Amino acid sequence: MAGTFDTQVTLITGASSGIGRATALHFAANGATVMVADSNVDGGEETVTAIKEAGGEASFVHVDVTQESEVEAMVARTVETYGRLDCAFNNAGIASGRGAGSTSGRRLTHEFSEEDFDRIINVNLKGVWLSMKHEIPQMLEQGKGAIVNTASVAGLIGLVNATSYVASKHGVVGLTKTAALEYAQQGIRVNCVCPGYIETPMTAAGLADPVRSASMISREPMGRVGTPQEVAETVAWLSSDAASFVTGHTMVVDGGYLAQ
Repeated sequence: MAGTFDTQVTLITGASSGIGRATALHFAANGATVMVADSNVDGGEETVTAIKEAGGEASFVHVDVTQESEVEAMVARTVETYGRLDCAFNNAGIASGRGAGSTSGRRLTHEFSEEDFDRIINVNLKGVWLSMKHEIPQMLEQGKGAIVNTASVAGLIGLVNATSYVASKHGVVGLTKTAALEYAQQGIRVNCVCPGYIETPMTAAGLADPVRSASMISREPMGRVGTPQEVAETVAWLSSDAASFVTGHTMVVDGGYLAQ
């Protein structure tokens, strides 16, 4: 499959569903060899199967992005399997109130438990940092690389009842800008994508509720939520040579939400 990323190797975390899966499929359709990484084994393997059925090449590696040993092994597995690492999409993340045993739900800052606050920060922010920590040395050795991190519109504004999520995504924006400056002269570009409301498993509950769905859509200037594919194409552009002079950028994909 020839395309924009022909002969390139891309590592994608959080690739078992939603934006991550759509991006994995899009990269593969454009020639990339994809390492699918996730804590969800079944979902990750389904992504690999979909890529292979479409004629692409992919493998799956299990990872908990909060554990450095697993992140290090993820990158090592990618390089051992495919010989290099050209692009990385650090996308694994959770929202407030999600995950086994969560008690956070929608609550105010003083109502959050330390456990839930730490859990969201560890996945959404620490996980991105750990991923970059182990991806960058390989890219430095190669003399080139492109990294895209998943932030959110919540990384650019405040949102009620989402203390830890907002804090984690603001952190991703800052982490992205700092790394972009640190490695700009060493051939590594680092950007982040900031999705608004996107139709994914993370937003499924809200979109399934008629009242909440109507509220979400009413705040969208375009009158709809976005699709994972629309984010995937943005990530691909940021990772491609077409964006060779773009680094440290926060690319908003929100249908005009933040323009209001």
